[in-house]
Amino acid sequence: MPAVSPRARILMICSAIVLALLAVAAFAPLPFTIAQPGTTVNVLGSDQGKPVITISGADTRKTTGQLRMTTIVATGPDATVRLGDVIGGWLDTDRAVMPHDSVYVGGTTEEIERHNTEEMEKSQSTATSAALGYLHRSAKDVKVTLRLADVGGPSAGLLFSLGIINKLDGDGSGGDLTGGRTIAGTGTIDAKGKVGAVGGVPLKTQAAKRDGATVFLVPKDECADAKAELPKGLRLIPVTTLKGAVSALRGLRSGGAVPHC
Repeated sequence: MPAVSPRARILMICSAIVLALLAVAAFAPLPFTIAQPGTTVNVLGSDQGKPVITISGADTRKTTGQLRMTTIVATGPDATVRLGDVIGGWLDTDRAVMPHDSVYVGGTTEEIERHNTEEMEKSQSTATSAALGYLHRSAKDVKVTLRLADVGGPSAGLLFSLGIINKLDGDGSGGDLTGGRTIAGTGTIDAKGKVGAVGGVPLKTQAAKRDGATVFLVPKDECADAKAELPKGLRLIPVTTLKGAVSALRGLRSGGAVPHC
């Protein structure tokens, strides 16, 4: 039997180490979560039998069309994600691989759920403040209640604000902000009406298209992400502020200038 050269011996040892590491990686849990398109909810309508937006202290108007907030569904915070799951997520355009910490904030499941609930409640409060501020109405006179079951986080803020404005004022000229369309979108919002990025946009555009939307409002900073896997027939409108979003929808309705990604 011929002697094995030192170089060949080293290559054999390195190959064995690499194979062992790959075997471990294939079965070891990884710090990722696998996400896919979630539900969408028309904030102008009802969710689980209750109105999403209820307003008292001011007259509201009958609305047409839809304003649909969008979500993603991710593997649970305690789920085990392995190499095969990650590779499958990369290859499947209906799923996305996301760092665990970008989806879940907190240690235990209870902490994560509490954080998401707090973020949703904060989002509802700032969405109301932004909408009433835009309309120059006082929160002392107008009471807004927002209900959305089984959804956490702040990403519905923009759609909440637009829904409140549409119910109270429409497009400001007797018409409806939606123009009768099904409009979807995502984005956080602060009390002054600034729109922020949210993540998971490509999956949310898929959910929007699936549920009949033809227009999608996207935080401007996430235009590139949204365009990367944009479903055919879905028009993107970038927004940075609530005022800009309302202006864009007015332009869309009247045939005027509308920004694009």
